[in-house]
Amino acid sequence: GSEAASEQGQEEEVEDRLKEHMDNLLDKSARARQVALQSLRLALSSKTLSEFLLERRLTLTDSLEKCLKKGKGEEQALAGTVLTLLCLQMGSGPEGDEVFRSLKPLLVSVLTDSTASPSARQSCATALGMCCYIAAADLE
Repeated sequence: GSEAASEQGQEEEVEDRLKEHMDNLLDKSARARQVALQSLRLALSSKTLSEFLLERRLTLTDSLEKCLKKGKGEEQALAGTVLTLLCLQMGSGPEGDEVFRSLKPLLVSVLTDSTASPSARQSCATALGMCCYIAAADLE
């Protein structure tokens, strides 16, 4: 009994930290956004969070969109990586396709922007390829 309660408490603590990181993606400070993206990258690459993300995918997608649009260099690169991990977590269903379709034009835009940093362009190229492979419903 106490083991299950302890596990439940840890799960809630993880979710609270994730919510905080998602809130920090909207911070005015670029450094705070980068730290939040790094934390999300670590969380999404180390644990399956599809249930948690399912209800928050639109919020996270909007925040990642802002990071890709307004961010520079490192922030854009991290946002591309987090987007890739989000697509992996969402899988090949309609949710993954929805995330991919909403951010595909922005990924292509950063990828083809010659003024964007090489790391941002590389990250967006990887995100575009991985998300297309995993989540795109349209075969073309």
